Amino acid sequence: MPDLSRRSLLGSAALGAGAIAYGSLPAWARTFTAAAALRSPDSLPFPKLRAGTESMPKIKHVVVLMMENHTFDNILGLLGYEERARRAAIDGLTLGKHAKPVNYNRDASGRKVYADYAKSPCQTEGLPTQTWNASHESYANGANSGFVKASGPVAMRFFDQQQMPFSYSLAAHFPIGQRYFSSVLAQTYPNRRFLFTGTASGTTATNAVTFTTPAANGTIFDRLNTYRISWANYYQNAPSALIVPGFAAAATGKVFPMSQFYADAAAGKLPQYTFLDPQYTTTSEENPQDIQVGERFVASVVHALMKAPTWSSTALFINYDEGGGYYDHVPPPTAIKPDDIPPIPVAGNVPGQYNRYGFRVPLYVVSPWAKTGYVSNIIQDHTSVLAFTERKWNLPAMTFRDANAHPMTDYFDFSKPAFAKPPTLAQAPGLGPGLEACKAEGLNPPLPPGTVSPS
Repeated sequence: MPDLSRRSLLGSAALGAGAIAYGSLPAWARTFTAAAALRSPDSLPFPKLRAGTESMPKIKHVVVLMMENHTFDNILGLLGYEERARRAAIDGLTLGKHAKPVNYNRDASGRKVYADYAKSPCQTEGLPTQTWNASHESYANGANSGFVKASGPVAMRFFDQQQMPFSYSLAAHFPIGQRYFSSVLAQTYPNRRFLFTGTASGTTATNAVTFTTPAANGTIFDRLNTYRISWANYYQNAPSALIVPGFAAAATGKVFPMSQFYADAAAGKLPQYTFLDPQYTTTSEENPQDIQVGERFVASVVHALMKAPTWSSTALFINYDEGGGYYDHVPPPTAIKPDDIPPIPVAGNVPGQYNRYGFRVPLYVVSPWAKTGYVSNIIQDHTSVLAFTERKWNLPAMTFRDANAHPMTDYFDFSKPAFAKPPTLAQAPGLGPGLEACKAEGLNPPLPPGTVSPS
């Protein structure tokens, strides 16, 4: 089956060779190690307590917003330079003379292609790419040297504080993870399935296979239902969890348009767990979108939560499903296999398993209880968000991956709310100047209805 458009599939669902030796990887990236024996699927974070028992009493509302298709270096690669005074050490891009990055990949002819500033906030259609094969080619056995060969020079472009002022301001105040990885070297659907179910269940691509592939051991939404934890999914154009068969039944009466999120937040009526879906054509930040449109959406969510009566007991996790084919210099480490389900064979796919994380992606933790300026170096992935949720309500794990994922408690200090009074963050950018720059590049991104594009 050929790959199909993720956007068209979501819409239809809503309606019904440079290799390096393994030993040259940094030590932390070579093997998965655990301090204790592995927990099993269906085990509890606190086995002596009954399932559904709350922990972390300072947090009453967990909110998850997953954006799309950017690596850490692509968005936050200059954070250490541009927010130096307010940040701990950042493992991002390395700048040489004249503030030019020294990070590079070689193209097919051997020419060095250096990481470079994006000329506009708009992206090209179709490239870079993060298919199973392209992701593994980019990984290049740990060299992270195949991005240009997989996707062309566009893979080396990155955005900075000028283009993403709100994101940089958010990262300047609140904790970020710089060892937070996507869950698998693959596209959107397999990675989102890891966030929802702890495994990809054999899927390797963003195509229709997902709609006939049930979750191996249920979804986080099933767990919330079983233990009567209130939850809701607010969306702009489609709930992405529809990629998992059975979600629609589990979500009866719990799925609402995004406008209801803003109303519920303002009224202090958010449920215990909230999942947010952007508009997958205009605000998710996937190519060929204008990332500043997504920047404005993220800002609207953050401000809504900061102004809400429930701010004092909220934890917001903002992450990205996968890297989108953009360059990142940190090699993904090995990971524990979630289960015994191998990738479904696809003609032409290079060999691979679910025993390695995907590329680094941005991760922000926004909460009054978050540590000021904290940078996590603990290896985490999308199943760590599951692990936090499971720990919060002592829910049984779904797979070996989420059972043994780090639960992200390092981002918090529950002895004092450092952000009881929310910080003043930079304004999200207006769209006009960025769209003029897009026009100069010959790029015409899809825009939300009512947005006036420069003529």
